[in-house]
Order: sequence, then structure tokens, then C-alpha cells
Amino acid sequence: MQQIAVTRKKTQFSPDPSRVIARFLSLSDERSADIIRLVLAMPEKEVNLALIQLLRGFSQRHRSISKIFNEHFEKVTHIFKKIKVNVDALSESQKALIGSYFTMEYSIESAAFFNPSIVEHPDQSGLRLGEKRVIISFRATGEGHISSIVFRAGILDKNNDLHIEPVGKMLAEGDKIIYNIYNKKRFQEKLNGMQQHLNIISSSITVEIAEMQDPKNIIPPAILGKHPEMHFQGKIISPDFIFDKLGENFTYTELNEKLQLAIKDPQITRDQINLINLMLLLASSKYEIHFSIDSAISERVIFPISVSEEGGIEDARFVKFTDNKEEVTYYATYTAYDRKNILPKLISTKDFYNFKILPLNGQVSQNKGMALFPRKINGKYAMLCRIDGFNNYIAYSDNLNIWNEAKMIQKPKFPWEFVQIGNAGSPIETEDGWLIITHSVGPMREYSLSASLHQLDNPEIEIGRLNKPLMTPVESEREGYVPNVIYSCGSIIHNDDLVIPYAMSDHSSTYATVNLKELLDVLKTDGKSEVNENNQKNTQ
Repeated sequence: MQQIAVTRKKTQFSPDPSRVIARFLSLSDERSADIIRLVLAMPEKEVNLALIQLLRGFSQRHRSISKIFNEHFEKVTHIFKKIKVNVDALSESQKALIGSYFTMEYSIESAAFFNPSIVEHPDQSGLRLGEKRVIISFRATGEGHISSIVFRAGILDKNNDLHIEPVGKMLAEGDKIIYNIYNKKRFQEKLNGMQQHLNIISSSITVEIAEMQDPKNIIPPAILGKHPEMHFQGKIISPDFIFDKLGENFTYTELNEKLQLAIKDPQITRDQINLINLMLLLASSKYEIHFSIDSAISERVIFPISVSEEGGIEDARFVKFTDNKEEVTYYATYTAYDRKNILPKLISTKDFYNFKILPLNGQVSQNKGMALFPRKINGKYAMLCRIDGFNNYIAYSDNLNIWNEAKMIQKPKFPWEFVQIGNAGSPIETEDGWLIITHSVGPMREYSLSASLHQLDNPEIEIGRLNKPLMTPVESEREGYVPNVIYSCGSIIHNDDLVIPYAMSDHSSTYATVNLKELLDVLKTDGKSEVNENNQKNTQ
């Protein structure tokens, strides 16, 4: 097989410790009470002076830092009841200053800036011939190896050189986090169904427990079915001990407040505790994040929100999805990690300001590396996945959030992929077939990137597969957080080139280009003889 020419570009994306967000600092109730008492003992003049100095030092680092202080103050108002202080009697300066003591800066990308994916920007106006505006997502990792999703925007010119927009410094999480409003009757119907089938489906359904004020009060499993105490053994437990305290329609916050009170009842039973967990799982399965319209895309941070994500949000694979009505939605599959378990989830957005977070349920939603096709195939959604951790599979579904069956389409074959093979982003549609960029792991845990070509109407059939890696780490890419790794979460085609953003040893990122025609020609000719035996049988 001829060696395919790969052009590595000089653009590099590196971690920047100056990029920080303001996070809530959680302390024990006892310590929080001590801090609040000390602030309340300060003369009003000292309070005002301390607040002015704070605003002078941090207003240039955060958009609306005083608003953040007030939001964090609200998170500790329950302490005032314990110390018997009337919150309404406090001045606005006292509230803001107290909130500042429960605020901390977190450097979101101080450790690593890696695993990128690239998609076409929704706005393609004002461009010259041969240009394309793009959005690149990254996995940013900071202290404690907590990962979040961040973005950069730029323009690919006629030579596929990337011109990045100025990077904003006023980072922020979503301005609003919105959970569903629930109807009691429909919620109970779904809840009863979950109880009825819990023993059957508990090993396959994955849904999250949302963040709680005191998660220690609740049984902590982040994934339904991982813990035997969640089984109801065929019983249907009435939720009336909660529902009697709620209206016909209720919010997630209202439900969570009632659940938190109920869990402290000394008369509560084990079955009712299990039901509380199940109700939280159901209620928190969907939520939305909204960013301020005056924020640059480089300032928007999708940071872990829920318990299932407290270890990080990993490896988002963004894809521009076009439905049967030619309407476009951008989806991203990602891995939520709670430091013990992983949970595949889905992001959807149309404008990169407003994001919906959805669970991915079903037997197939068990492992990392799910990647959605950019359109339906034969009337069904299609997804690449790696359910066993070693081989490439394809799954189909009528429901974007439920994936129950998958079929193996690739397994390790060459020495450089003996450890595992997986996708490196969503498939790319070409006239010759679905182009799938793959990652593989070989000796010395070296990660490589390669490619295969699959039939458009039946992607289970492999037309061709490279018998040599498309890319392996060069010497300058071998050093980093995890040595000898190059990794991508999604590529695009522009100006007859395949544009591949990729990470270098889990530390920083860059990109490369490959002539599309050359790659496809090799896959259709030299690669054709390497079609695996299973797919050969399928074509007979």
C-alpha cells in the first residue's frame, strides 16, 4: 500500500492556566457558620471596603462577578437558620461579601487541552471563496483531572490554514440551567413502568442522579442497575408520600426539595429510599444550559453539573446532523465520569448558545466512544460504538436516546491495533461511501489514526481499510500527560481535503490535512483486499 501524504499544520492549541471560571466553594456547615459569623461581625465600613477591593481585583477576570457572589450566597442561606440570623436584615454588601468566601477560581485547562472535534459553524456569512467558518470543541482538563467542554471558532481558508478568532478571557458556565416541568400523572406512569421493569432492564438503562445539596443523604449510585439495592423485586411502591406535597405540575427544584425532606424522616423505609433515588434518576434525565448572548464562543464552558459528571465530561464528538426535512441540529456524544463509572450522554444544540443534555439509554450505551452518523440510514438513527472496549460496532435505533442492539463491523487485525480499535469521530459522508477515521492501540500503548470506507446504504459492509496507519505520533508528539498518543474526536472535509484535528499525548492539540481523493482511492484499491472476512461473507 502506498504511503498517504499527511500535512501536519503548525497551529497548536495549548493549555492556558489563565482561563478560569468562578465556582462555588463547598464547606462544612460548621465551617460555613464560622465564616458567616466573622463577616457579620465586621463594621459596615469594613464590609464595603473589602467588597470594593474584591470587585477591583476580580471584575476584570469574570463577567458579573457580583452576580456570582450573590448566587453563591444563596447556596448557603440554609446556614442562617442554624445560627438564627434573619437573612432579610442583611445589606446587599454583606450578602455579596459572604458569597465571595464561598467562591473559588478554577483553571479549566491548566493541565491539558486535547481530544478535539470540528464541525461547520452555523454562521457561514461574510466569507470569501474557498473559506469555511468552523467550531472546534476540546476537552479541557484542570486541577483534579476534571474535564469540561470548551470551544474555539475560526476560518479555514482556501489552503486549509486555520485562522482562529480572538480568544475571550471572561469565561462562564451557563447562565441558566433548566430542568423539565413535570406532570404528576405522566411522571407516575413512567415511574411505575421503571419499577415494573427494573430487574429486567437495570443492567442496560443508564440515567443520572442530579446534583443534590447533600448527596450523602441519598444512596449514591450514579447508574441505574449497578447496585442491587435499587431493585424493587416486582413491587410497585407508591410515590404518594412525595406527590401529596406537590401540585399537579412541578419543577425539578420542587421535587428535589420534597425528596430531601423525606429522606430525613426517621420512619422512611428502604423501599421508599430506593424510590427516591429512582425519582431523581427520572427527573434529572434531561436538562438545558443557556449561555449569555454577549459571550464569545471561546468563553462558553460546559462544566460538570451532576453527580454522574463530577469526575469530568470527556471526549465530546460533535457532528452536524441533518434530518429528513433538511433541518440541522448539532449533536455531541460524550462520556460522563463520576470517578468510578462512565455514563454515555448526548448534547444537542442549534446555535451553540443553548444546549440540551440528554441521557443515552439501552444495552449499547455502556462504553466510551459512541459517535452518531450525520443523518439517518434507511429511516433509522445510526451510531458507531465500542460496547466491549476492543472492537468497532454499529447500532441502529428509532429513538435517538435508546440504543439496544449493535453489530460488530471491525475488530483488531493489524499489529498496530491489537490492543483495541475504535472510532475517532462521527462518519463522514462521501460519494464513495462513509469515511470512518479510526483510532487504534498497539505495542507500547501507542495510539494511531487510520481510516476505513463503508457502503452508504449499509455501513456494516466495509469497502476498504488501510493496512497501515494513516498517522502515528512523530517525535514532537510523544511527550505529554499520556505519552505516545494521537487522538481525534471528529474531522470534516474542506477544499477536497480531510481536515483532522487531533490531540498530542493528551496535553495539547493541532490539526493535519489529507487529500481526500488520494485517501479514497487507496481505500478502494489497495485497501479493498484487506476487507475483513465477515464483511466479505455479507457481500456474497
